[in-house]
Amino acid sequence: MPAPAEHTLSHWLHPRQMLSHLRDIDSEASRERQQCSDETLWLRAWTVIAVACLCLLMVHYLKYSNNLREFIPLLESLFGIENSQWKMAWLRSPYRDLIGNVWWGCWQLIGFMLIPMLTIRFILKQRLRDYGWQAGSVKEHWLGYVLLATPIMVFAIIASFGDDFSNHYPFYKLANRSWSDLLMWEAIYILQFVAVEFFFRGFLVNGLRLQFGSLSVAVMCLPYLMLHFPKLWPESFGAILFGFFLGILALRSKSIWGGVAVHVSIAMTMDIAALLQTRGLPQQWMP
Repeated sequence: MPAPAEHTLSHWLHPRQMLSHLRDIDSEASRERQQCSDETLWLRAWTVIAVACLCLLMVHYLKYSNNLREFIPLLESLFGIENSQWKMAWLRSPYRDLIGNVWWGCWQLIGFMLIPMLTIRFILKQRLRDYGWQAGSVKEHWLGYVLLATPIMVFAIIASFGDDFSNHYPFYKLANRSWSDLLMWEAIYILQFVAVEFFFRGFLVNGLRLQFGSLSVAVMCLPYLMLHFPKLWPESFGAILFGFFLGILALRSKSIWGGVAVHVSIAMTMDIAALLQTRGLPQQWMP
């Protein structure tokens, strides 16, 4: 029995295949649009865009650890802690930098996942599964995800021989100090990828899909590209096509989890490759 089309290389590499996927997304959106009133679609689009703007603004300005430095004294004042005990404990902690990354990761989870989820459930009155929070048909599209991840992983390994790349990753510069540092950092990193995928390939593309069809992917790609501006330029450039293909795959598979797997596999490759080229892997469990 021949393999299903989705499981063949020719299906994913054919130049016309992306156009076919875009047309399928448009056709599906057109059919489902008939079941909703114009007012519902209008309100949903504006709600998604407004919440997305709020979340992007909040994450961008609150994620930095210097905000944590200002937040700790507020907590001390609230709980009656004298002599800056909590702030001094944080400054003296061997995990001070890691705690800063926990702060960064928490704001990613709040802004990119928690607030959009609450919006979907209590304002839009929809199911999370309608926004990709399900397994969907990721298995049927596995080859598309593999073809997307593999060349980037190979490029990351090659790029790790350059100083710019190897000095840039991992973002947590003490990741090689101990296995506890590395594992805790990677746990934070992975969780924020779940949040990022849900926000861009779940909340944005599905929240705007009925109104804009496949153009919802294009709308999502704009803020996704801007999210990468602080990173190295090849990564920012790659985010355009990367976001586009992940958006299509998320809509076709009706799931964010394939994108999470791709993001995690690439990020782990980049971190490990950079460590091996510079400081090496940890040699002890605790710092």
